[in-house]
Amino acid sequence: MLRLGRREFDAHEPVIMAIVNRTPDSFYDQGATFRDEPALARVAEAVSEGAAIIDIGGVKAGPGEEVTAEEEARRTVDFVAEVRRRFPDVIISVDTWRHEVGEAVCEAGADLLNDAWGGVDPRLAEVAGRFGVGLVCTHAGGARPRTRPHRVAYDDVMADILRVTLGLAERAVSLGVPRESVLIDPGHDFGKNTRHSLEATRRLGEMVSTGWPVLVSLSNKDFVGETLDKPVKERVLGTLATTAVSAWLGARVYRVHEVAETRQILDMVASIAGHRPPAVARRGLA
Repeated sequence: MLRLGRREFDAHEPVIMAIVNRTPDSFYDQGATFRDEPALARVAEAVSEGAAIIDIGGVKAGPGEEVTAEEEARRTVDFVAEVRRRFPDVIISVDTWRHEVGEAVCEAGADLLNDAWGGVDPRLAEVAGRFGVGLVCTHAGGARPRTRPHRVAYDDVMADILRVTLGLAERAVSLGVPRESVLIDPGHDFGKNTRHSLEATRRLGEMVSTGWPVLVSLSNKDFVGETLDKPVKERVLGTLATTAVSAWLGARVYRVHEVAETRQILDMVASIAGHRPPAVARRGLA
């Protein structure tokens, strides 16, 4: 069972996490939701399209202008509180690696801390345990926050992913994070080249078989762009294909920009797998 915030999810229930960046320089939307009004409109749209989780980030993943913990908190904490006020049932996630920011957003009402940099600040898991919120445990290959991989190599990339994420997950539980609220993430593009991310996708079933719910963050990433030789704005189809494969292999949570399109992909895969009936079944029955 997966439990986040007020929600419990069945074993075969896919969960959409919608991205809302509170940054002026995000790689995909270029600051479209930096200001409060468009960001809140984005939340309302994502919820209406089927997102159960809103993932709020105050620092873009890639290199760029320095963002202090104070500035990151300024971009996220009050917004978390407002989203909690307007959408009391939505699951609020915050994408941060810093324990100071994690503590502040938990006090404001966050339900989940999305640690995309793989425990680089070990105190973040302590914060999650103290507040009893969920935690995403990600493989980042030992990379420092906001750095790009350079000639990174693994003897076996999935073996390393399992070693790191399972270790982080067990540590989180030992610190008080509810076991049913811990997710593991292979960390596509984080500390990996394109071939590593493709292999992580191909072997995702090995993560699923551990019993921990698996989160995948695939949306419009560089490994999709390099695989198809497409710029950022032309990666949606590749993202959705990768989403379908991940769903078939058993991933549970999908961090995305395109919510409505992802919902259709996940519903179709679930119906093919026999976990969801068709929305309408008239053909051959009239």
